[in-house]
Amino acid sequence: MKALFTITGKVQPGHKRGKGLGFPTLNLQVNEKLPEGIFISQTMVAGKQLNSLTFVGAAKTYNETVVQAETYLFDFAQDIYGQEVTVTALKKIRDNEKFESEEALIKRMEEDKQEALRYFSD
Repeated sequence: MKALFTITGKVQPGHKRGKGLGFPTLNLQVNEKLPEGIFISQTMVAGKQLNSLTFVGAAKTYNETVVQAETYLFDFAQDIYGQEVTVTALKKIRDNEKFESEEALIKRMEEDKQEALRYFSD
């Protein structure tokens, strides 16, 4: 499958919201214009290709204005701040949305995760 886009950069500390929501993410600064939304992705970390979900955009639910990339890695729990990673977006599954509550956001993130797991199991 052809990549939609690729982002390479050093993992930056974020707001730690993803971790609190049950979806710890690695955060990358976005320096070029990329499509916003939620993407099924694969992420190269220390020579290993890992399945992932990536959000590109400003977090509307939290009234953010800075566009960044936040990637949730499946089955991964290491601290990799400062390490260079490469995220390859494979398929867009939805647009950036503003949710009424964190509960609604978590519910949708769980649905996104299930869609990605189906994608990788096919």
